[in-house]
This record gives sequence, C-alpha cells and structure tokens, in this order.
Amino acid sequence: MSEAFPGPHGGPATGHVPVLRLGEVLLVTLQGDLYDSTAQQLQQDLAETISRSGATGVIIDISGVEIVDSFLGRVLAEIAGQTELLAARTVVVGMRPAVAITLVELGLTLPGVHTALSTEVAMALLTEHAPSSRYGGLRRGSL
Repeated sequence: MSEAFPGPHGGPATGHVPVLRLGEVLLVTLQGDLYDSTAQQLQQDLAETISRSGATGVIIDISGVEIVDSFLGRVLAEIAGQTELLAARTVVVGMRPAVAITLVELGLTLPGVHTALSTEVAMALLTEHAPSSRYGGLRRGSL
C-alpha cells in the first residue's frame, strides 16, 4: 500500500516533490528541473519522513529528468549521505545512458548512491538487504 506524505505544515505537499511510502521504502520521482529551494525542501522532507516512518530505503526515479548536472549530482549525493546517517539506503533508478555519460564526463562519482535499472530491481535490492531490526546495530558496507 502506498501513502503520500503531506507537506511540513500538514497540508498537501504543493510545490514540493511528493514522497510516497511503499512499505519500508520511500519513492521519489523527479520531473523536470530541480531548483535550489525545491532540492532543499526535498532533503528536509525525506529526512523527516525517514525519521517519522522508520523507512529503510529511498528510491529516487530520475527518468523524468532531461539533464543531470553537477547541482543535481550534488543533491543526490547529499540525499544519500543524509539517508545513510538515518539508517536508510538510497537507490537511483531511471538513469538514461546519456545521463550516465554526462556524470562520468563531469567526474561525478555520487558517493553513497546506488543505481538500479528499474524501480522493481531497486525495491528488491532494498528489501533483500534490509536489516532484520532497524535499531539492531550498526550497518556497514553497501548493497
């Protein structure tokens, strides 16, 4: 069952990137350009939602993004870093070949960001590697 989380003031998340909950995983779909204020709000919304819901994974679908530049690369890496500190993992899906080539050409390594070819594969990775107990100990390593 999926659930959309409201904005920070309790109302609908208008002007924000929606965060959907699918079990223990949060799903974010980026469409078009991501601006500074929207990126900052997304990071805050994700951190609050992970903390409140106990989610163990975040999937970010970038298939609707035409261009991935250094700004978006930095935002993805920051989200991955924040989610890791909150005991969750981040997987990016929907990366087009041209986007992958651009990231390599820009020298962006996106530390902490894992990738999958589809949302289904990302869900399988996140649920297969989910800890048996969210607070059962330290988590190290990667997928």
